[in-house]
Parts: sequence; structure tokens; C-alpha cells
Amino acid sequence: MKRGNLDGKIILAYSGGLDTSIIIPWLKENYNSEIVAVCIDVGQGDDMEKVKEKALKSGASKVYIEDVKKDFVSEYLFKAVKARALYEGKYLLGTSFARPIMAVKLVEIAHMEGADIICHGCTGKGNDQVRFELGIAALDPKIKIIAPWRIWNIKSREDAIDYANSKGIEVPVTKQKIYSVDKNLWHTSHEGGDLEDLWNEHNDDMYDTVTPPERAKDSPTYIEIDFEKGIPKKVDGKELEPVELIETLNRIGGENGIGVIDIVENRLVGMKSRGVYETPAGTILYEAHRSLEAITLDKETFHYKELISHKYAEVVYNGLWFTKLREALDAFIEATQENVSGKVKLKLYKGNIKVAGVNSKYALYDKNISSFGFSEIYSHKDAEGFINLFGLPIKINSLMKAGMIENETLGW
Repeated sequence: MKRGNLDGKIILAYSGGLDTSIIIPWLKENYNSEIVAVCIDVGQGDDMEKVKEKALKSGASKVYIEDVKKDFVSEYLFKAVKARALYEGKYLLGTSFARPIMAVKLVEIAHMEGADIICHGCTGKGNDQVRFELGIAALDPKIKIIAPWRIWNIKSREDAIDYANSKGIEVPVTKQKIYSVDKNLWHTSHEGGDLEDLWNEHNDDMYDTVTPPERAKDSPTYIEIDFEKGIPKKVDGKELEPVELIETLNRIGGENGIGVIDIVENRLVGMKSRGVYETPAGTILYEAHRSLEAITLDKETFHYKELISHKYAEVVYNGLWFTKLREALDAFIEATQENVSGKVKLKLYKGNIKVAGVNSKYALYDKNISSFGFSEIYSHKDAEGFINLFGLPIKINSLMKAGMIENETLGW
């Protein structure tokens, strides 16, 4: 029995993966509505013509293929680099940063098609359902949401594979290789399957872009990255467009085993989950950018930005991109990047990154001041008075404990 005759069209966020592949026939079984599939290219590397053909064959009336890679890098990933956003100190937020731009496109196409319903394939246990739906609500709160994983009778990825087989739909996973994979320019994530047992060491055969460190090249690779106001512009002296720059660093980092983490994270919905993430370009850029900030930001700004970076990562992870808080954090971060320009040299070798050199005309480091030798600005003698004043509260506390301070005000 149909769930209802929804007026107008259903806009489906479509990837051609397991979940969205079976959603089209499921929607046709349950709703009397036209289905418009929208595949948003954030660098997943799929053959988009085949994705389009598959969606039409599955029952979509129309398919949009939207290439947003350039905007994804310029308007989202470069903000990630400037913020050095790391969720729980490790996760570079590859999925999290992709969702806001996808929400923008889904709403744009819904408006073009005169649709007021958007469907997504996010599970009811994941973070992405929150990111998509908060983004859509921020852009157009009148749009309704259909989330099949929260209402259908399919309970597992195994059930989803069985349903796909029953409908004659090809899917990119099997019950033997059942990982949930999300890929874009920034990262490839792997979840599910044998990763759900924390005692299992992950199998590096799953890697998509990174060569396992043990099998990486035996000689180190040196690269130089130039930044302007916190944004990477050149690799080895060659100016690159944003997408090409990320692709270049993914290739170089990948062949040197750079950028794999295996973490248990705290999901927004309350549970812990394990994921293996490959982020070679991001790992390289974060290391280089931090090294440049270390010489161009003053101590107090540098330390406070570390706090802001942590909060920024939480905001993005929690799907709060379209909020005044995120805009305010961006404004602070942007102000800190005014002098974060210069060159960083890195040594990459079998999964490791070593900063081999850093230079900036805005550097606050002066070897004449920092060395053990004579400096006209800094006198060794000044340290004695500084230590006396800086340590005064410690001395007073010690005297109090020894009973050497009398508090006449209280009559002691």
C-alpha cells in the first residue's frame, strides 16, 4: 500500500551507492510522486554518466549532475585549513565539510523544480542526517524531509543488499565487502564490517588513495608549499588551481603513505563509532599551515586560535554550518590569517611528515633575540626582575602555608 500521494516531486540526494540505489525503487513503491535524482560531484571520482544512467534505469524521471569541486575547495576546505579544524584532535572532517555545499545544491534544485520534498539516504544512527536536515532547514524551512532509513523495514546493510538484488539493481558492495565508504576530494572514509569489532586491526587493503606505509616508496619526498594569508597557492613553486592543488597533494601524500587514521569518535547522536579515514592532502596542509602560524602569530593569538579550532571542528561536525556562530568563528580566524604567508618545506617518508624548513617575511622569530648570544633588545639581567614578579603569587602562597603571613583584617 502506498504511503501517500505527495504533491509535486521528490528531490533525492543520489550517489549511486548502496543506500541511494535502493531508495529510488522504494520511493516508487511507497509514494505516488516523481523522483528527481541529484548527484553532487565533490570529487568522489565516479563516472557521472554511468551514475546518471543508473538513476534513470532505477526509476528517476530526471537526473542532475552538479560539479561543485571548485567551490568545495575554495569555500569550504580552505576554511578548514585556515581553522585547522580537527574533531577530537584527529578527524579532518571530510564528510562534515561536504554536506553544507550539498545541502545548498539540493535546495537550489528543489526551487528550480518547484519541489518541496527532499529525500536523503543517511542512516538513523549517523551524523549526516543532522547535517543535511539542518542545512536544508536553514536554507528553506518549508521543505519536507523523507529519510527512508528511519521509516522502512530494512534494518541492516545486508537487508539493503538483499533488497537491491531482488530489484535487479547493481550496488558497489557485497556481504563480503560491506564497508560503508564515503569519498570526496578531501578524504575517503570506511565504516562498518569488521571495523565494528574494536579488537580487529583494520585491513590496509581497503585503502583507496593511500599506499600502506610498509609498501610506500623507500626514498623520502621533499615538497614546498607556499601560502598567502593562510591559503595554499603553490606546490614546489608552481601555482595551482584549488582543485588541482588538492589532487596533487593527495597523489604525493598517498604514494608516501601519508594521511590514514583509525579512530573511535563520539557521534553527535550519542554513540561511539569507529572509522578509518584517508586524508593525505589535508594532513599535509594542516601540518604545513600550523608550522607557518607558529612563526607568524603572537603567543596569545596562537594559543587562543587553538581553542577556536577545537570549537570550529565541533560546529562543523555537528552540522551547524549555517549559523551565526560559524560565521563569527570564521571572522576571527580570517583576522588571524593576515600575516600567515610564506613557504613551508616538508619531508614525507612512509607515513611520516617532518617539517624541514619554514620561512616568512612576517616571521616573529628573530635568531638574534632567541640565540644565547648578545641582543640589544633582550638583556639577561632583566630576567631576574621578571621572575620575581611572575613568581610573586607562588611565594606569597608558600609564606601563607608556613604561617608567615598575618591577616590583621580578619583578626588572625
